[in-house]
Amino acid sequence: MMRHFFKALSIISIICVSAIHSGAWVGKCVAVADGDTISVMRYKKPIKIRLYGVDCPERGQDFGAKAKQFTSIMVFGKQARIDPIDEDRYGRVVAWVWIGDVSLNRELIRQGLAWYYRRYAPTAFDLFRLETEAKAKGIGLWSLPKPTPPWEFRKAKHKKRWKRPWYLPKYLFSYRHPG
Repeated sequence: MMRHFFKALSIISIICVSAIHSGAWVGKCVAVADGDTISVMRYKKPIKIRLYGVDCPERGQDFGAKAKQFTSIMVFGKQARIDPIDEDRYGRVVAWVWIGDVSLNRELIRQGLAWYYRRYAPTAFDLFRLETEAKAKGIGLWSLPKPTPPWEFRKAKHKKRWKRPWYLPKYLFSYRHPG
C-alpha cells in the first residue's frame, strides 16, 4: 500500500516539475515585483518569473524604479510567452519573456536599464552585445559615471545589516510593535 503511495507521489512530483520546464507557454502578466521579476498566470496560479540573463538595479538604486516602470509598461496586463530555461534557488522560473516578437530581456539591456548577468547566462552573447552598445551610447544607467552593479549593491546592503551579538538573548529582539 505505502509502496504504491510513494510511487504515485513520485509520478505526480515529476509531472509538476516537468510542467514548469516543458517548453514555452503563454499567460497574462499579473504582477511586476521589480525590473527583472514578474508573475504570470499559468493554470489559474501566478508563477514567478526571473528574467534570464538580466539583472536590473534594485529598489533604492539608480534606475531601479525606471527599470520596474519599463517592465510594467512592456508586460503588465498583457499576454506574455515564457520560454523557461531553469529554476533558481528561490523557486522562480528563469526564462526568456516575449511580448509578441519583442524580448523583454533584450529590451531592458538595450535601453540601458539592466546589466547582462554573465554569471548565470555565460553564453547569451546577444545580451553582451546589447549591453556593449548601450554603454557606448551612454543611455540609461550607463549615463552615470560609475554605475554600481546590483550584485555589488546587494552585497554591500547585506553587510550593513545589524546583527544581534551572540551574547545577547534572542528573546530581547523578538518583540514586534503592534502598529
